[in-house]
Amino acid sequence: MQTEKIKPKAQQILDSLPDSATWDDLMYRIYVRQSIEAGLEDSDNGRTMDVRDVRKKFGLPE
Repeated sequence: MQTEKIKPKAQQILDSLPDSATWDDLMYRIYVRQSIEAGLEDSDNGRTMDVRDVRKKFGLPE
């Protein structure tokens, strides 16, 4: 994984929050951002599974 400068990204998150935001609001936004970036990295590196295969693996209807 390539190291990125996160300070500008963190500043964007802070700037997007309302003045009434709580620490929980900030932590949630950071968590969501990190989860999305991790998912995109997994996708870029072929670490994904087709939804039909997942449904079959867990016995869910297609």
